[in-house]
Amino acid sequence: MSAYSIEWIHLSLIAVPLAVVIFLYIRWVSDAKTLMYATARMLGQLLLVGYVLKFLFESGNAWISSGVLGFMIAVAAWIALRPLPGKRKTLYLRTLLALVLGGVPVLMLVVLGVVRLSPWYMPRYLIPLAGMIFANGMNSISLCAERLCAELRYGSDFQKARAAAYRAGLLPLTNSFFAVGLVSIPGMMTGQILSGVSPLLAVRYQIMVMCMLMGGCGISSALFLYFVKQDAQRQVSDEISAGCEE
Repeated sequence: MSAYSIEWIHLSLIAVPLAVVIFLYIRWVSDAKTLMYATARMLGQLLLVGYVLKFLFESGNAWISSGVLGFMIAVAAWIALRPLPGKRKTLYLRTLLALVLGGVPVLMLVVLGVVRLSPWYMPRYLIPLAGMIFANGMNSISLCAERLCAELRYGSDFQKARAAAYRAGLLPLTNSFFAVGLVSIPGMMTGQILSGVSPLLAVRYQIMVMCMLMGGCGISSALFLYFVKQDAQRQVSDEISAGCEE
C-alpha cells in the first residue's frame, strides 16, 4: 500500500476551516495581518521547501546536507529569541551554541547509532530528523527565555526563575509524553501508517522520535539557561529583563 495522492483541488477544501479561524481572529482580535501573513508564509515556505528537498534528495551530497543543517540551526537560534527582541544580537551566539551542543550530538546518535544511515548524510532521512530536533529545540528555548524573563521581572532569584523556565520549556513535550497513544497519534507515526508501514515499526520510529526530541530540547534548553548565567547572575538578569517585550 502506498500513500494516497492528494490533488490540489481536493487540498483546497482544508482552507475552509482555516478561513473560519482567520475570520474569527479578525473579528475578535482586530488584527487582519497576523494570521493572513502567517498563512501566506506557511504556503510559500512549504512550497519552496518541497522543491528544495526534491533537489537535496536527488543530489546526495554531504557538503550540501551539512550546509542545510547549518542554515537550519542559524535560523532556529534567531527565531528562538523572539521573546527578547531587544537582546537578540547579544544572546544569539549563546543560543546558537546551545542548539548546536544540544541538538547535533543527539542527531548524530540517531543517524549513526539508531537508524544507522549509510551514508550518514542521506538527505531523505537526515534533513527531516534534523528539522524535528532543531525546531523543537528552538521552541523550548523560546519558552524558556520568555518564562525566565517573566520570573525575573517579578523578582524571583535566578535559580527559581531557571527552574520555572526549564519546566515551561519542556511542558509541551512532557504533555506529549503523557498523551501519545492515548490522546494523539503523532504526525510521523500517522504519516508512516498512512504510507503503508506496519504500525509496530511505526511505533519504534515514534519512540525514537519522542526520546530524540526530549533529549535534544532538554539539553539545548539547559545549556541556554546555563550560558545566560555565565556573566554573573545579576548582570545577566538585568540584561534579559531589559530585552523583554513590554
